[in-house]
Amino acid sequence: MQPKSAKSNEKTAEIEVSSSHATVSKADIIALLAEHRSALLAELKNSFFDNVNNKLDGLQKVSDSHGERLESLEENADTISERLAKVENVCESLHAANEKLSYLISSQETDVVMPVLSVYRRELRAHSLQNCSRRCCKMFLARTFSLPLQSWIVHTVLWPLNRPREAGLGLSVCFHRYQNKELLIREARGRNDLKYMDKPFRIYEDYSPEVVSQRREYRSVMADLYRLGLRPSLQYPVQLRITEADGVRRTFGSVVEAERFVEHLKKD
Repeated sequence: MQPKSAKSNEKTAEIEVSSSHATVSKADIIALLAEHRSALLAELKNSFFDNVNNKLDGLQKVSDSHGERLESLEENADTISERLAKVENVCESLHAANEKLSYLISSQETDVVMPVLSVYRRELRAHSLQNCSRRCCKMFLARTFSLPLQSWIVHTVLWPLNRPREAGLGLSVCFHRYQNKELLIREARGRNDLKYMDKPFRIYEDYSPEVVSQRREYRSVMADLYRLGLRPSLQYPVQLRITEADGVRRTFGSVVEAERFVEHLKKD
């Protein structure tokens, strides 16, 4: 058996050895902890910055795409503004033209209803007279006549200045062909109630008895000309015109002149 002193010495040595081992392991642990801490910090920093960079890259891409879209929208807005400016110019020109046309139409309609000419304003407008004749024919006589309406001659019947304006003014329509006048009178008699824009008007024969008697004198000579195939037509007021076989037109100012021509043809 060992003495007590020896045993105590061994225990002291073991304690010293264990304490020295404990001191080394603590330092190592501290060093390891420091390394782990630095590694974790570095990893966290790297991952954080990577995430931030990725997010920034995504935001940059989105910003670039939005910038491109905004540029395209600005270009489209510029083109649309140019087109709108053109449309506004066209609308202004159309508005001006529409105002002119509406004024002309209203004046022409007034000419038809209050026929043709206002002696109160002292205005003489030949084109309005012709337009009035055309509008009258389009109104209720277009299906009656096959001849051009421009061949009509329109005059106004002047009334006294103290006559009421609401009573209307007279309109005298003179035809190049007597048959057209007869067709107009026949059509007016057949319809009786004639209105335009809910305002009544009437058609009546405006030949004076003297003119009617002069035109009646041409009946016999016109019958002879019809038999000869010369297509006679009685012009207004009293003037006879024929069309020969070769297309030449001849005008006679009196019945005597026409009868001489017929006698000459019969002799030939």
